[in-house]
Amino acid sequence: IETNSDRDDVYVCHGPSRTTSEISAERQAQLDKQKEEMKNLSKCIHFGCNNRFPKGGPYPECKYHSGPPVFHETAKYWSCCPDKKCFDFEDFLQLPTCQTGTCTDVRDDCDGGRKEFMGGCDIREQLSGGPKLRSIDDFNRSVAAGGSEGAPVLERLRSVMEEIGVENELFDQVLSGVKKEVREKNGFGVERDDALVVDEAVKTLGEKLKNSMKAIAVEQLRIN
Repeated sequence: IETNSDRDDVYVCHGPSRTTSEISAERQAQLDKQKEEMKNLSKCIHFGCNNRFPKGGPYPECKYHSGPPVFHETAKYWSCCPDKKCFDFEDFLQLPTCQTGTCTDVRDDCDGGRKEFMGGCDIREQLSGGPKLRSIDDFNRSVAAGGSEGAPVLERLRSVMEEIGVENELFDQVLSGVKKEVREKNGFGVERDDALVVDEAVKTLGEKLKNSMKAIAVEQLRIN
């Protein structure tokens, strides 16, 4: 229900008024038109640039960041401009860019594995080049799994996923499917389930989870 605030100006027009269904249909038609127009447009792949342009050009002038955004705890900033940090997302979107050039929708071959955003783990990896220390529990789990480094990781992940609402049965089903992918990809036997299979499954599952999180983050940036 639409209401008027106190002291709003009200204008009376001659003729019949539009019905709610007519207004809704008009809005839907506008949305459908925008979706159809978007099909023929490309989005610039440069970080921080939201320009859209006809597929194949012409390509507009581009103002962008050379590195991906960083979301660490409550801080938000661009990795190429670490001295300019924000805590409000709207302020983050208003941060000035640091590069100029021409928009593009073509990724370089070396961009295939680029990070769309960075988090706490990425920051810690940059700051620490040494091996990760393991707890005694993790060491014992690794030994019990035939020396697998990934076995304790999977056990912790299974527990954490259950805490956020992902049932153990679902996690086990997904993990089983990932192990099957690993065996087929590497030509392992269908019954093989040693440390190598487990460790490769951890890497594959990690990539799948990371890609899912990236897709969510990219969608959130697109919406905003």
